[in-house]
Amino acid sequence: MCGMLQPPPVRSTPARASRPDASMSLLTNVMDHSLDDGYAEAAERKKAAGVGGLPKTLRAKLGLAGGLVLAALVVTLGAAQARVAAPVVAKEREELIDRIDKETSAADRLEKSVDDLRDDVEQRQRDALRQSGGGDPKDLVGILAGAVEVHGPGVKLVVNDAKEASSGGDADPRGTSGFSDTGRVRDRDMQRVVNGLWESGAEAVSINGQRLTALSAIRAAGDAILVDNKPLVPPYTVLAVGDGDTLSARFQDSADGLYLDALEENYGIRTGISVQRDLRLPAAPSVMVRTARPSSETAQPETEKGTS
Repeated sequence: MCGMLQPPPVRSTPARASRPDASMSLLTNVMDHSLDDGYAEAAERKKAAGVGGLPKTLRAKLGLAGGLVLAALVVTLGAAQARVAAPVVAKEREELIDRIDKETSAADRLEKSVDDLRDDVEQRQRDALRQSGGGDPKDLVGILAGAVEVHGPGVKLVVNDAKEASSGGDADPRGTSGFSDTGRVRDRDMQRVVNGLWESGAEAVSINGQRLTALSAIRAAGDAILVDNKPLVPPYTVLAVGDGDTLSARFQDSADGLYLDALEENYGIRTGISVQRDLRLPAAPSVMVRTARPSSETAQPETEKGTS
């Protein structure tokens, strides 16, 4: 029994300790291989071939250094020019602002001068009208309002229907067709004629002896043209007091004068204008000139009346 050999004891291999990051193998792989293998291989090939990295020869190094120096020189010169040009640009901007301010002030002075001249002209016109009216302000108001008879140089403008509109024997041309007939003078045509004369500088205007005022109205009723509700019969004779030559020239060159020429050319409406040495315009009927005066007592408000 003692001479029998016993088998060697079996040794148990101790268990390996597991890594703490064993459960994060994917993240570990990414961290260990942050650079793709393909990029690493390409870098190794370039390194082996002597391509890439810093230049190896002296000439290449000098070329790189020269390029860097040139780039630095360009950047430095740009910064220096910007620094030098900044005050110049600021000075030019200030000079431009000063020039704008001066021109604005000059324009304001000219505008004020124009206003002063316009006021002076208006005052001289009022003085001239006051002298021609006897020096009484009421006479001046009467002339401007059309309440008094006036006379002086001016223009005479005659506007009449086309010949075709008045054809038909002894029949009344205004009883045969309405205002749709383009050869007939309409109320709006006379409105434009009168407004054009006022705008051209007329001081007083009348149509067929009917004096026009600021309250006058030119309208149509049926086949007739009415001025202040009074029917007129063609031809329409418009008298305008003012500087005859200037008034005639301004009216014919105005938009309303050209409109009248277009009516004559396109529809055959007959017109004629002439300068007159002396025209007499009657006063407008039923015109009362009232002068406002300050009240001697201030009226009490309604809420204070009758209270005790």
